[in-house]
Amino acid sequence: MTTLGTKRDKKCILAVDDTAFILSRITDALVKHYDVITVNSGVRALKYLTKNKPDLILLDIRMPLRDGFEILREIQTMEDRADIPVVMLTGMEDKRYVMESIKLGIRDYVLKPFDPNDLLARVQRILEPRECDYT
Repeated sequence: MTTLGTKRDKKCILAVDDTAFILSRITDALVKHYDVITVNSGVRALKYLTKNKPDLILLDIRMPLRDGFEILREIQTMEDRADIPVVMLTGMEDKRYVMESIKLGIRDYVLKPFDPNDLLARVQRILEPRECDYT
């Protein structure tokens, strides 16, 4: 685990999903480029965030006990955590979920099942933006 103030070689991604298979696929897709921390509930994500600040959060919407929207709202109230970019990674394709996510300030919305290369490209776009060349 990475703690505040600790130097890291790779940027850190916190993946939050209640399905072990999905967490495994996320890890497989991203681990060559990023440190990937996985937790299987929103409650565990909040606990992790009390001591650690990842560079990006991948967050499922539909989870037991507390859904992704509740967790995102809580993250946004945490000191020095509201600026962490969040990507919803979910099977919820209804436009209401997309719109609610956008209202909450997410950076992207990825549907499951996801393509590993697409997920990596989207994460890289957020964490490693390239300057536009207008020449």
